[in-house]
Amino acid sequence: MTELLARRRGLIALAGRETDRVLKLWSQTIVAPVLSSFLFILVFGLSLGDRIRAIDGVDYEVFIVPGLITMAMAQAAYANNSSSVFQARSERYLHDVLSAPMRSWEVNLGLSLGGVVRAMAIGAGLLALALPVTGVPVREPLVLLAAVGLVLVLFASLGVVVGVYAESWDQHGFVNNILILPLSFLGGVFYSVELLPSPWEEISHVNPIFFLINAVRYGFLGTSDVPIGLALGVTAAMAAAVVAWSAVMFHTGRRLKA
Repeated sequence: MTELLARRRGLIALAGRETDRVLKLWSQTIVAPVLSSFLFILVFGLSLGDRIRAIDGVDYEVFIVPGLITMAMAQAAYANNSSSVFQARSERYLHDVLSAPMRSWEVNLGLSLGGVVRAMAIGAGLLALALPVTGVPVREPLVLLAAVGLVLVLFASLGVVVGVYAESWDQHGFVNNILILPLSFLGGVFYSVELLPSPWEEISHVNPIFFLINAVRYGFLGTSDVPIGLALGVTAAMAAAVVAWSAVMFHTGRRLKA
């Protein structure tokens, strides 16, 4: 074990730095997103819950919790890693990391873990607040673990990729503000797409975030707008594609020293 830790000391140091970056600014990186998402539950769930009929037999304030947790975790994993990697490139800190005696996958993993830690802390914090207020259940814990794991891998890796390609702060923010956030809202966070008329219901199935929201929702509530195998399969395919992109990029070193 000691020998293994010694061989991976570079990975441990890099992951520790990224995690420490999140924890030092906990009020901004963790508490603020948790509170903002919890306000959605209070405003939309508790305030409007009595006026909106149950969806698939689930009270509205309970129905929106899984989607909000998914959205908060996805945004956190992406935003943390894209900003961290972009800053590391801008300050030439990434050059020092790349010159260290570390394998390409260790650098890639170390840079990704900060976003994973942040997203997990936000998800746990939001669930802790929502549980006593809404009583949201966890009916399929194994599915939930798989779905959350895929969400973390997908958006943590996407953040690293965008952080490498971004040429300005606006560019890495563009993906979150113009793609991730709108697609999350349109992916069924606040509603079931089965309630939409044609062709909007069919169009919603083109949205990739629709599948990961439903995968997490099935883990919590045992209900989904699509078969759970399809939801997990699409999410896994997206995660694998982004991880492969990231792995090839670090293996070849393309753009990393630009």
